[in-house]
Amino acid sequence: MARFSKLEVIAQMKETGMIPVFFHNDIDVCKNIVKACYEGGVRVFEFTNRGDFAHEIFAELVKWGAVETPDMILGIGSIVEAATAALYIQLGANFVVAPLLHEETAKVCNRRGILWSPGCGSVSEVGKALELGSEVAKVFPGSQVGGPAFVKSVKAPMPWALMMPTGGVTPTKENLEGWFNAGVTCVGMGSQLITKEIIKGAKYAELTAQVKEAMAVIRDLRS
Repeated sequence: MARFSKLEVIAQMKETGMIPVFFHNDIDVCKNIVKACYEGGVRVFEFTNRGDFAHEIFAELVKWGAVETPDMILGIGSIVEAATAALYIQLGANFVVAPLLHEETAKVCNRRGILWSPGCGSVSEVGKALELGSEVAKVFPGSQVGGPAFVKSVKAPMPWALMMPTGGVTPTKENLEGWFNAGVTCVGMGSQLITKEIIKGAKYAELTAQVKEAMAVIRDLRS
């Protein structure tokens, strides 16, 4: 079961403003990445369902995290159907992120009180996501659907919509400024933050430093 409530997940998304997005088939690499992000101040982390036996890695990561990074809210991403969502919820996912909008997945998450963040690329999809109970709509792929301009355009008629872009987000001041000035609630960052060089060279201290820097930028933009 989830260790954090839907309201706690949303609160941390708003508070920290950024969510690392990551998958690796080596559990030790995953633990080091999560720990590095945790030490940098991250409290919401999206593990993606992108490899064989990913659910087994996630299950071990959840159990490890409860002890080693107790305040980290671990969720699952790249979920495209209800059955997989149910599997990960059983393994302890605190939120479910999807690249697309799938109504049956929404029903599974809503029944269990789990935050569901579906991928949206139009005003109609954002509206439908809200109708289906999604508190935070994922803008995906962020840069391809219009970038910050898309978010700003959606927020004009729907200022209550909470949005989280993933894809095209980088940990630079210029990029983050564009997104947060447009009105995003938080951003998801994958390979632009957790680079191949960091993984290959086990440069976890470097990742922690980059996370701290990005979060400082977000705090400054919000202030």
